[in-house]
Amino acid sequence: MKKVLIIRFSSIGDIILTTPIIRVLKEQLNVEIHFITKEQFKEILTFNPHITKIHTFKKETNEIINELKKESFDLIIDLHKNLRSFSLINKLGVKSVNYNKLNFIKFVTVLLKDKKLLPKLHIVDRYFFALKSLGVINDGKGLEYFINEKIINNSEINKLNQTKYIAIVLGGSYYTKQIPIEKLKEICKKISSQLILLGSKNESEIGSQLASNFKNVVNLCGKLSFNESAFVVKEAEWVITSDTGLMHVAAAYNKKIISVWGNTIPEFGMSPYLPNNENILLQVNDLNCRPCSKLGYKKCPKKHFNCMQKINLNELDKVNWPNFQ
Repeated sequence: MKKVLIIRFSSIGDIILTTPIIRVLKEQLNVEIHFITKEQFKEILTFNPHITKIHTFKKETNEIINELKKESFDLIIDLHKNLRSFSLINKLGVKSVNYNKLNFIKFVTVLLKDKKLLPKLHIVDRYFFALKSLGVINDGKGLEYFINEKIINNSEINKLNQTKYIAIVLGGSYYTKQIPIEKLKEICKKISSQLILLGSKNESEIGSQLASNFKNVVNLCGKLSFNESAFVVKEAEWVITSDTGLMHVAAAYNKKIISVWGNTIPEFGMSPYLPNNENILLQVNDLNCRPCSKLGYKKCPKKHFNCMQKINLNELDKVNWPNFQ
């Protein structure tokens, strides 16, 4: 076997979670690694030294099907496992392996609110189990995220200088995963250290409100590329985040993470992988409407958002935060 294609179309966190597989395939089998994903996620893998070529498409894989056929892959590793990936594999006519996505068990878990049905196995470990026949083993080195620090020359980042700070991630793919502004204000009140807010333009207004109310808060929402945000995470003392792509970037850099969980649950297998032993996980246990989805919603189905609103932040009082300079 000389050439392998890995499929993971989206999204940010899911792609980062494939990096241990990319690494061990390259190091243990010495194969040529190709990766296919949506064009908008290419920068996540651009600087990964284990990847030979990244194939991207805008809307449909048919855009690059001829390009992929010319590569003559020996094996396809499907880490997305949906109808689109199945169709692509069928068109390429190449031997493939995939993993147990646990969709039915997750569906029943959401229906019955019973976490005991889920295997105590992170998605990364499920990936490795699926590749057992290839002879690769988990090297225990965790996730990886690569950026070229030479191109990080954003004036907003340069202003941070050598100040020790806490990064707070405001974004999230779904509203019911995001930390509400009431809780963000509570967090800002509890921490006197420099706080750097990260997020997209969608979170700019919330970031501005927090920055205007707290002198130790710097709002960088909407001002950085994803890789620039990853650099800020890399240099942070702590990272406070909900279930986001940047949470997995923080895990890749072995940061101390405070993860805040709303409608989703860590037991789905997407918690920070191989976490720092100082990590803190905050969630409302035994809430009779949680989890309400394996992904998330644009608004709380029950209209109270108790999975976030009732989170106890007293654990933050126990942390030895760096001094604000």
